This record gives sequence, structure tokens and C-alpha cells, in this order.
Amino acid sequence: MTDSPTLGCQVRHLLETAPRETLPLTYQQLAEALGLQPPRTIQRVAQALEILMREDAQRNRPFIAALVVSRRGKGMPAQGFFDLAVALRRFPADPAQQIEAWRQEFERVLAATR
Repeated sequence: MTDSPTLGCQVRHLLETAPRETLPLTYQQLAEALGLQPPRTIQRVAQALEILMREDAQRNRPFIAALVVSRRGKGMPAQGFFDLAVALRRFPADPAQQIEAWRQEFERVLAATR
């Protein structure tokens, strides 16, 4: 499971089929659900999520990566999620507006995958 495109497909499938009450998942929970082994498990998950964000932006879909959060980030995604969302022109550049943008994206993903 080191091939990022393949890992991306597995991540997307897992997130699309996860029971709603288990969401959001932490990066660690996602790595464990995928059966990833160290080293760099979280880094591989993050890279796969970035690939999915780019795919979702190209296809004008909500970011499925919004369903994954950092256990240290007060229940929100890591900063890299917000940075890429801004770079892809889907989130406002103003950090004060990004949390609400993420919450809305989270709800859009749930609506689109259920």
C-alpha cells in the first residue's frame, strides 16, 4: 500500500463507506483502517488525501478529505488541508473564515456520499 494513487482509491472507498457516526476519522484511525505499517503512515495518508483533494477540485466535488481530522487539531484537519484548499481556490485565504468553510465542506461531503 505504498502506491499513492492506489492508496488514494482505498482511502476514498473507505471514507465513502464509513458509517456516518464514525466520522470524522483521525489520520491515525484512517491509517489503521487501511492497515498501513510504519514508517511514515500519517505522511502517506496525507499524501493520498492531497491527491483526492486535487481530483475532487478537478471534478467540482466536495473534498472527501474534509472527513479526516487531526487528533491534535481540535477536531479539524491539519493545516496542510487548509493550505491546499486555499491553493485550489476552494477556501478563502482568510484563516478566520476557513473553519466555517471546512464545516460546510464536511456537510457537503456527507450529503454527496450518503
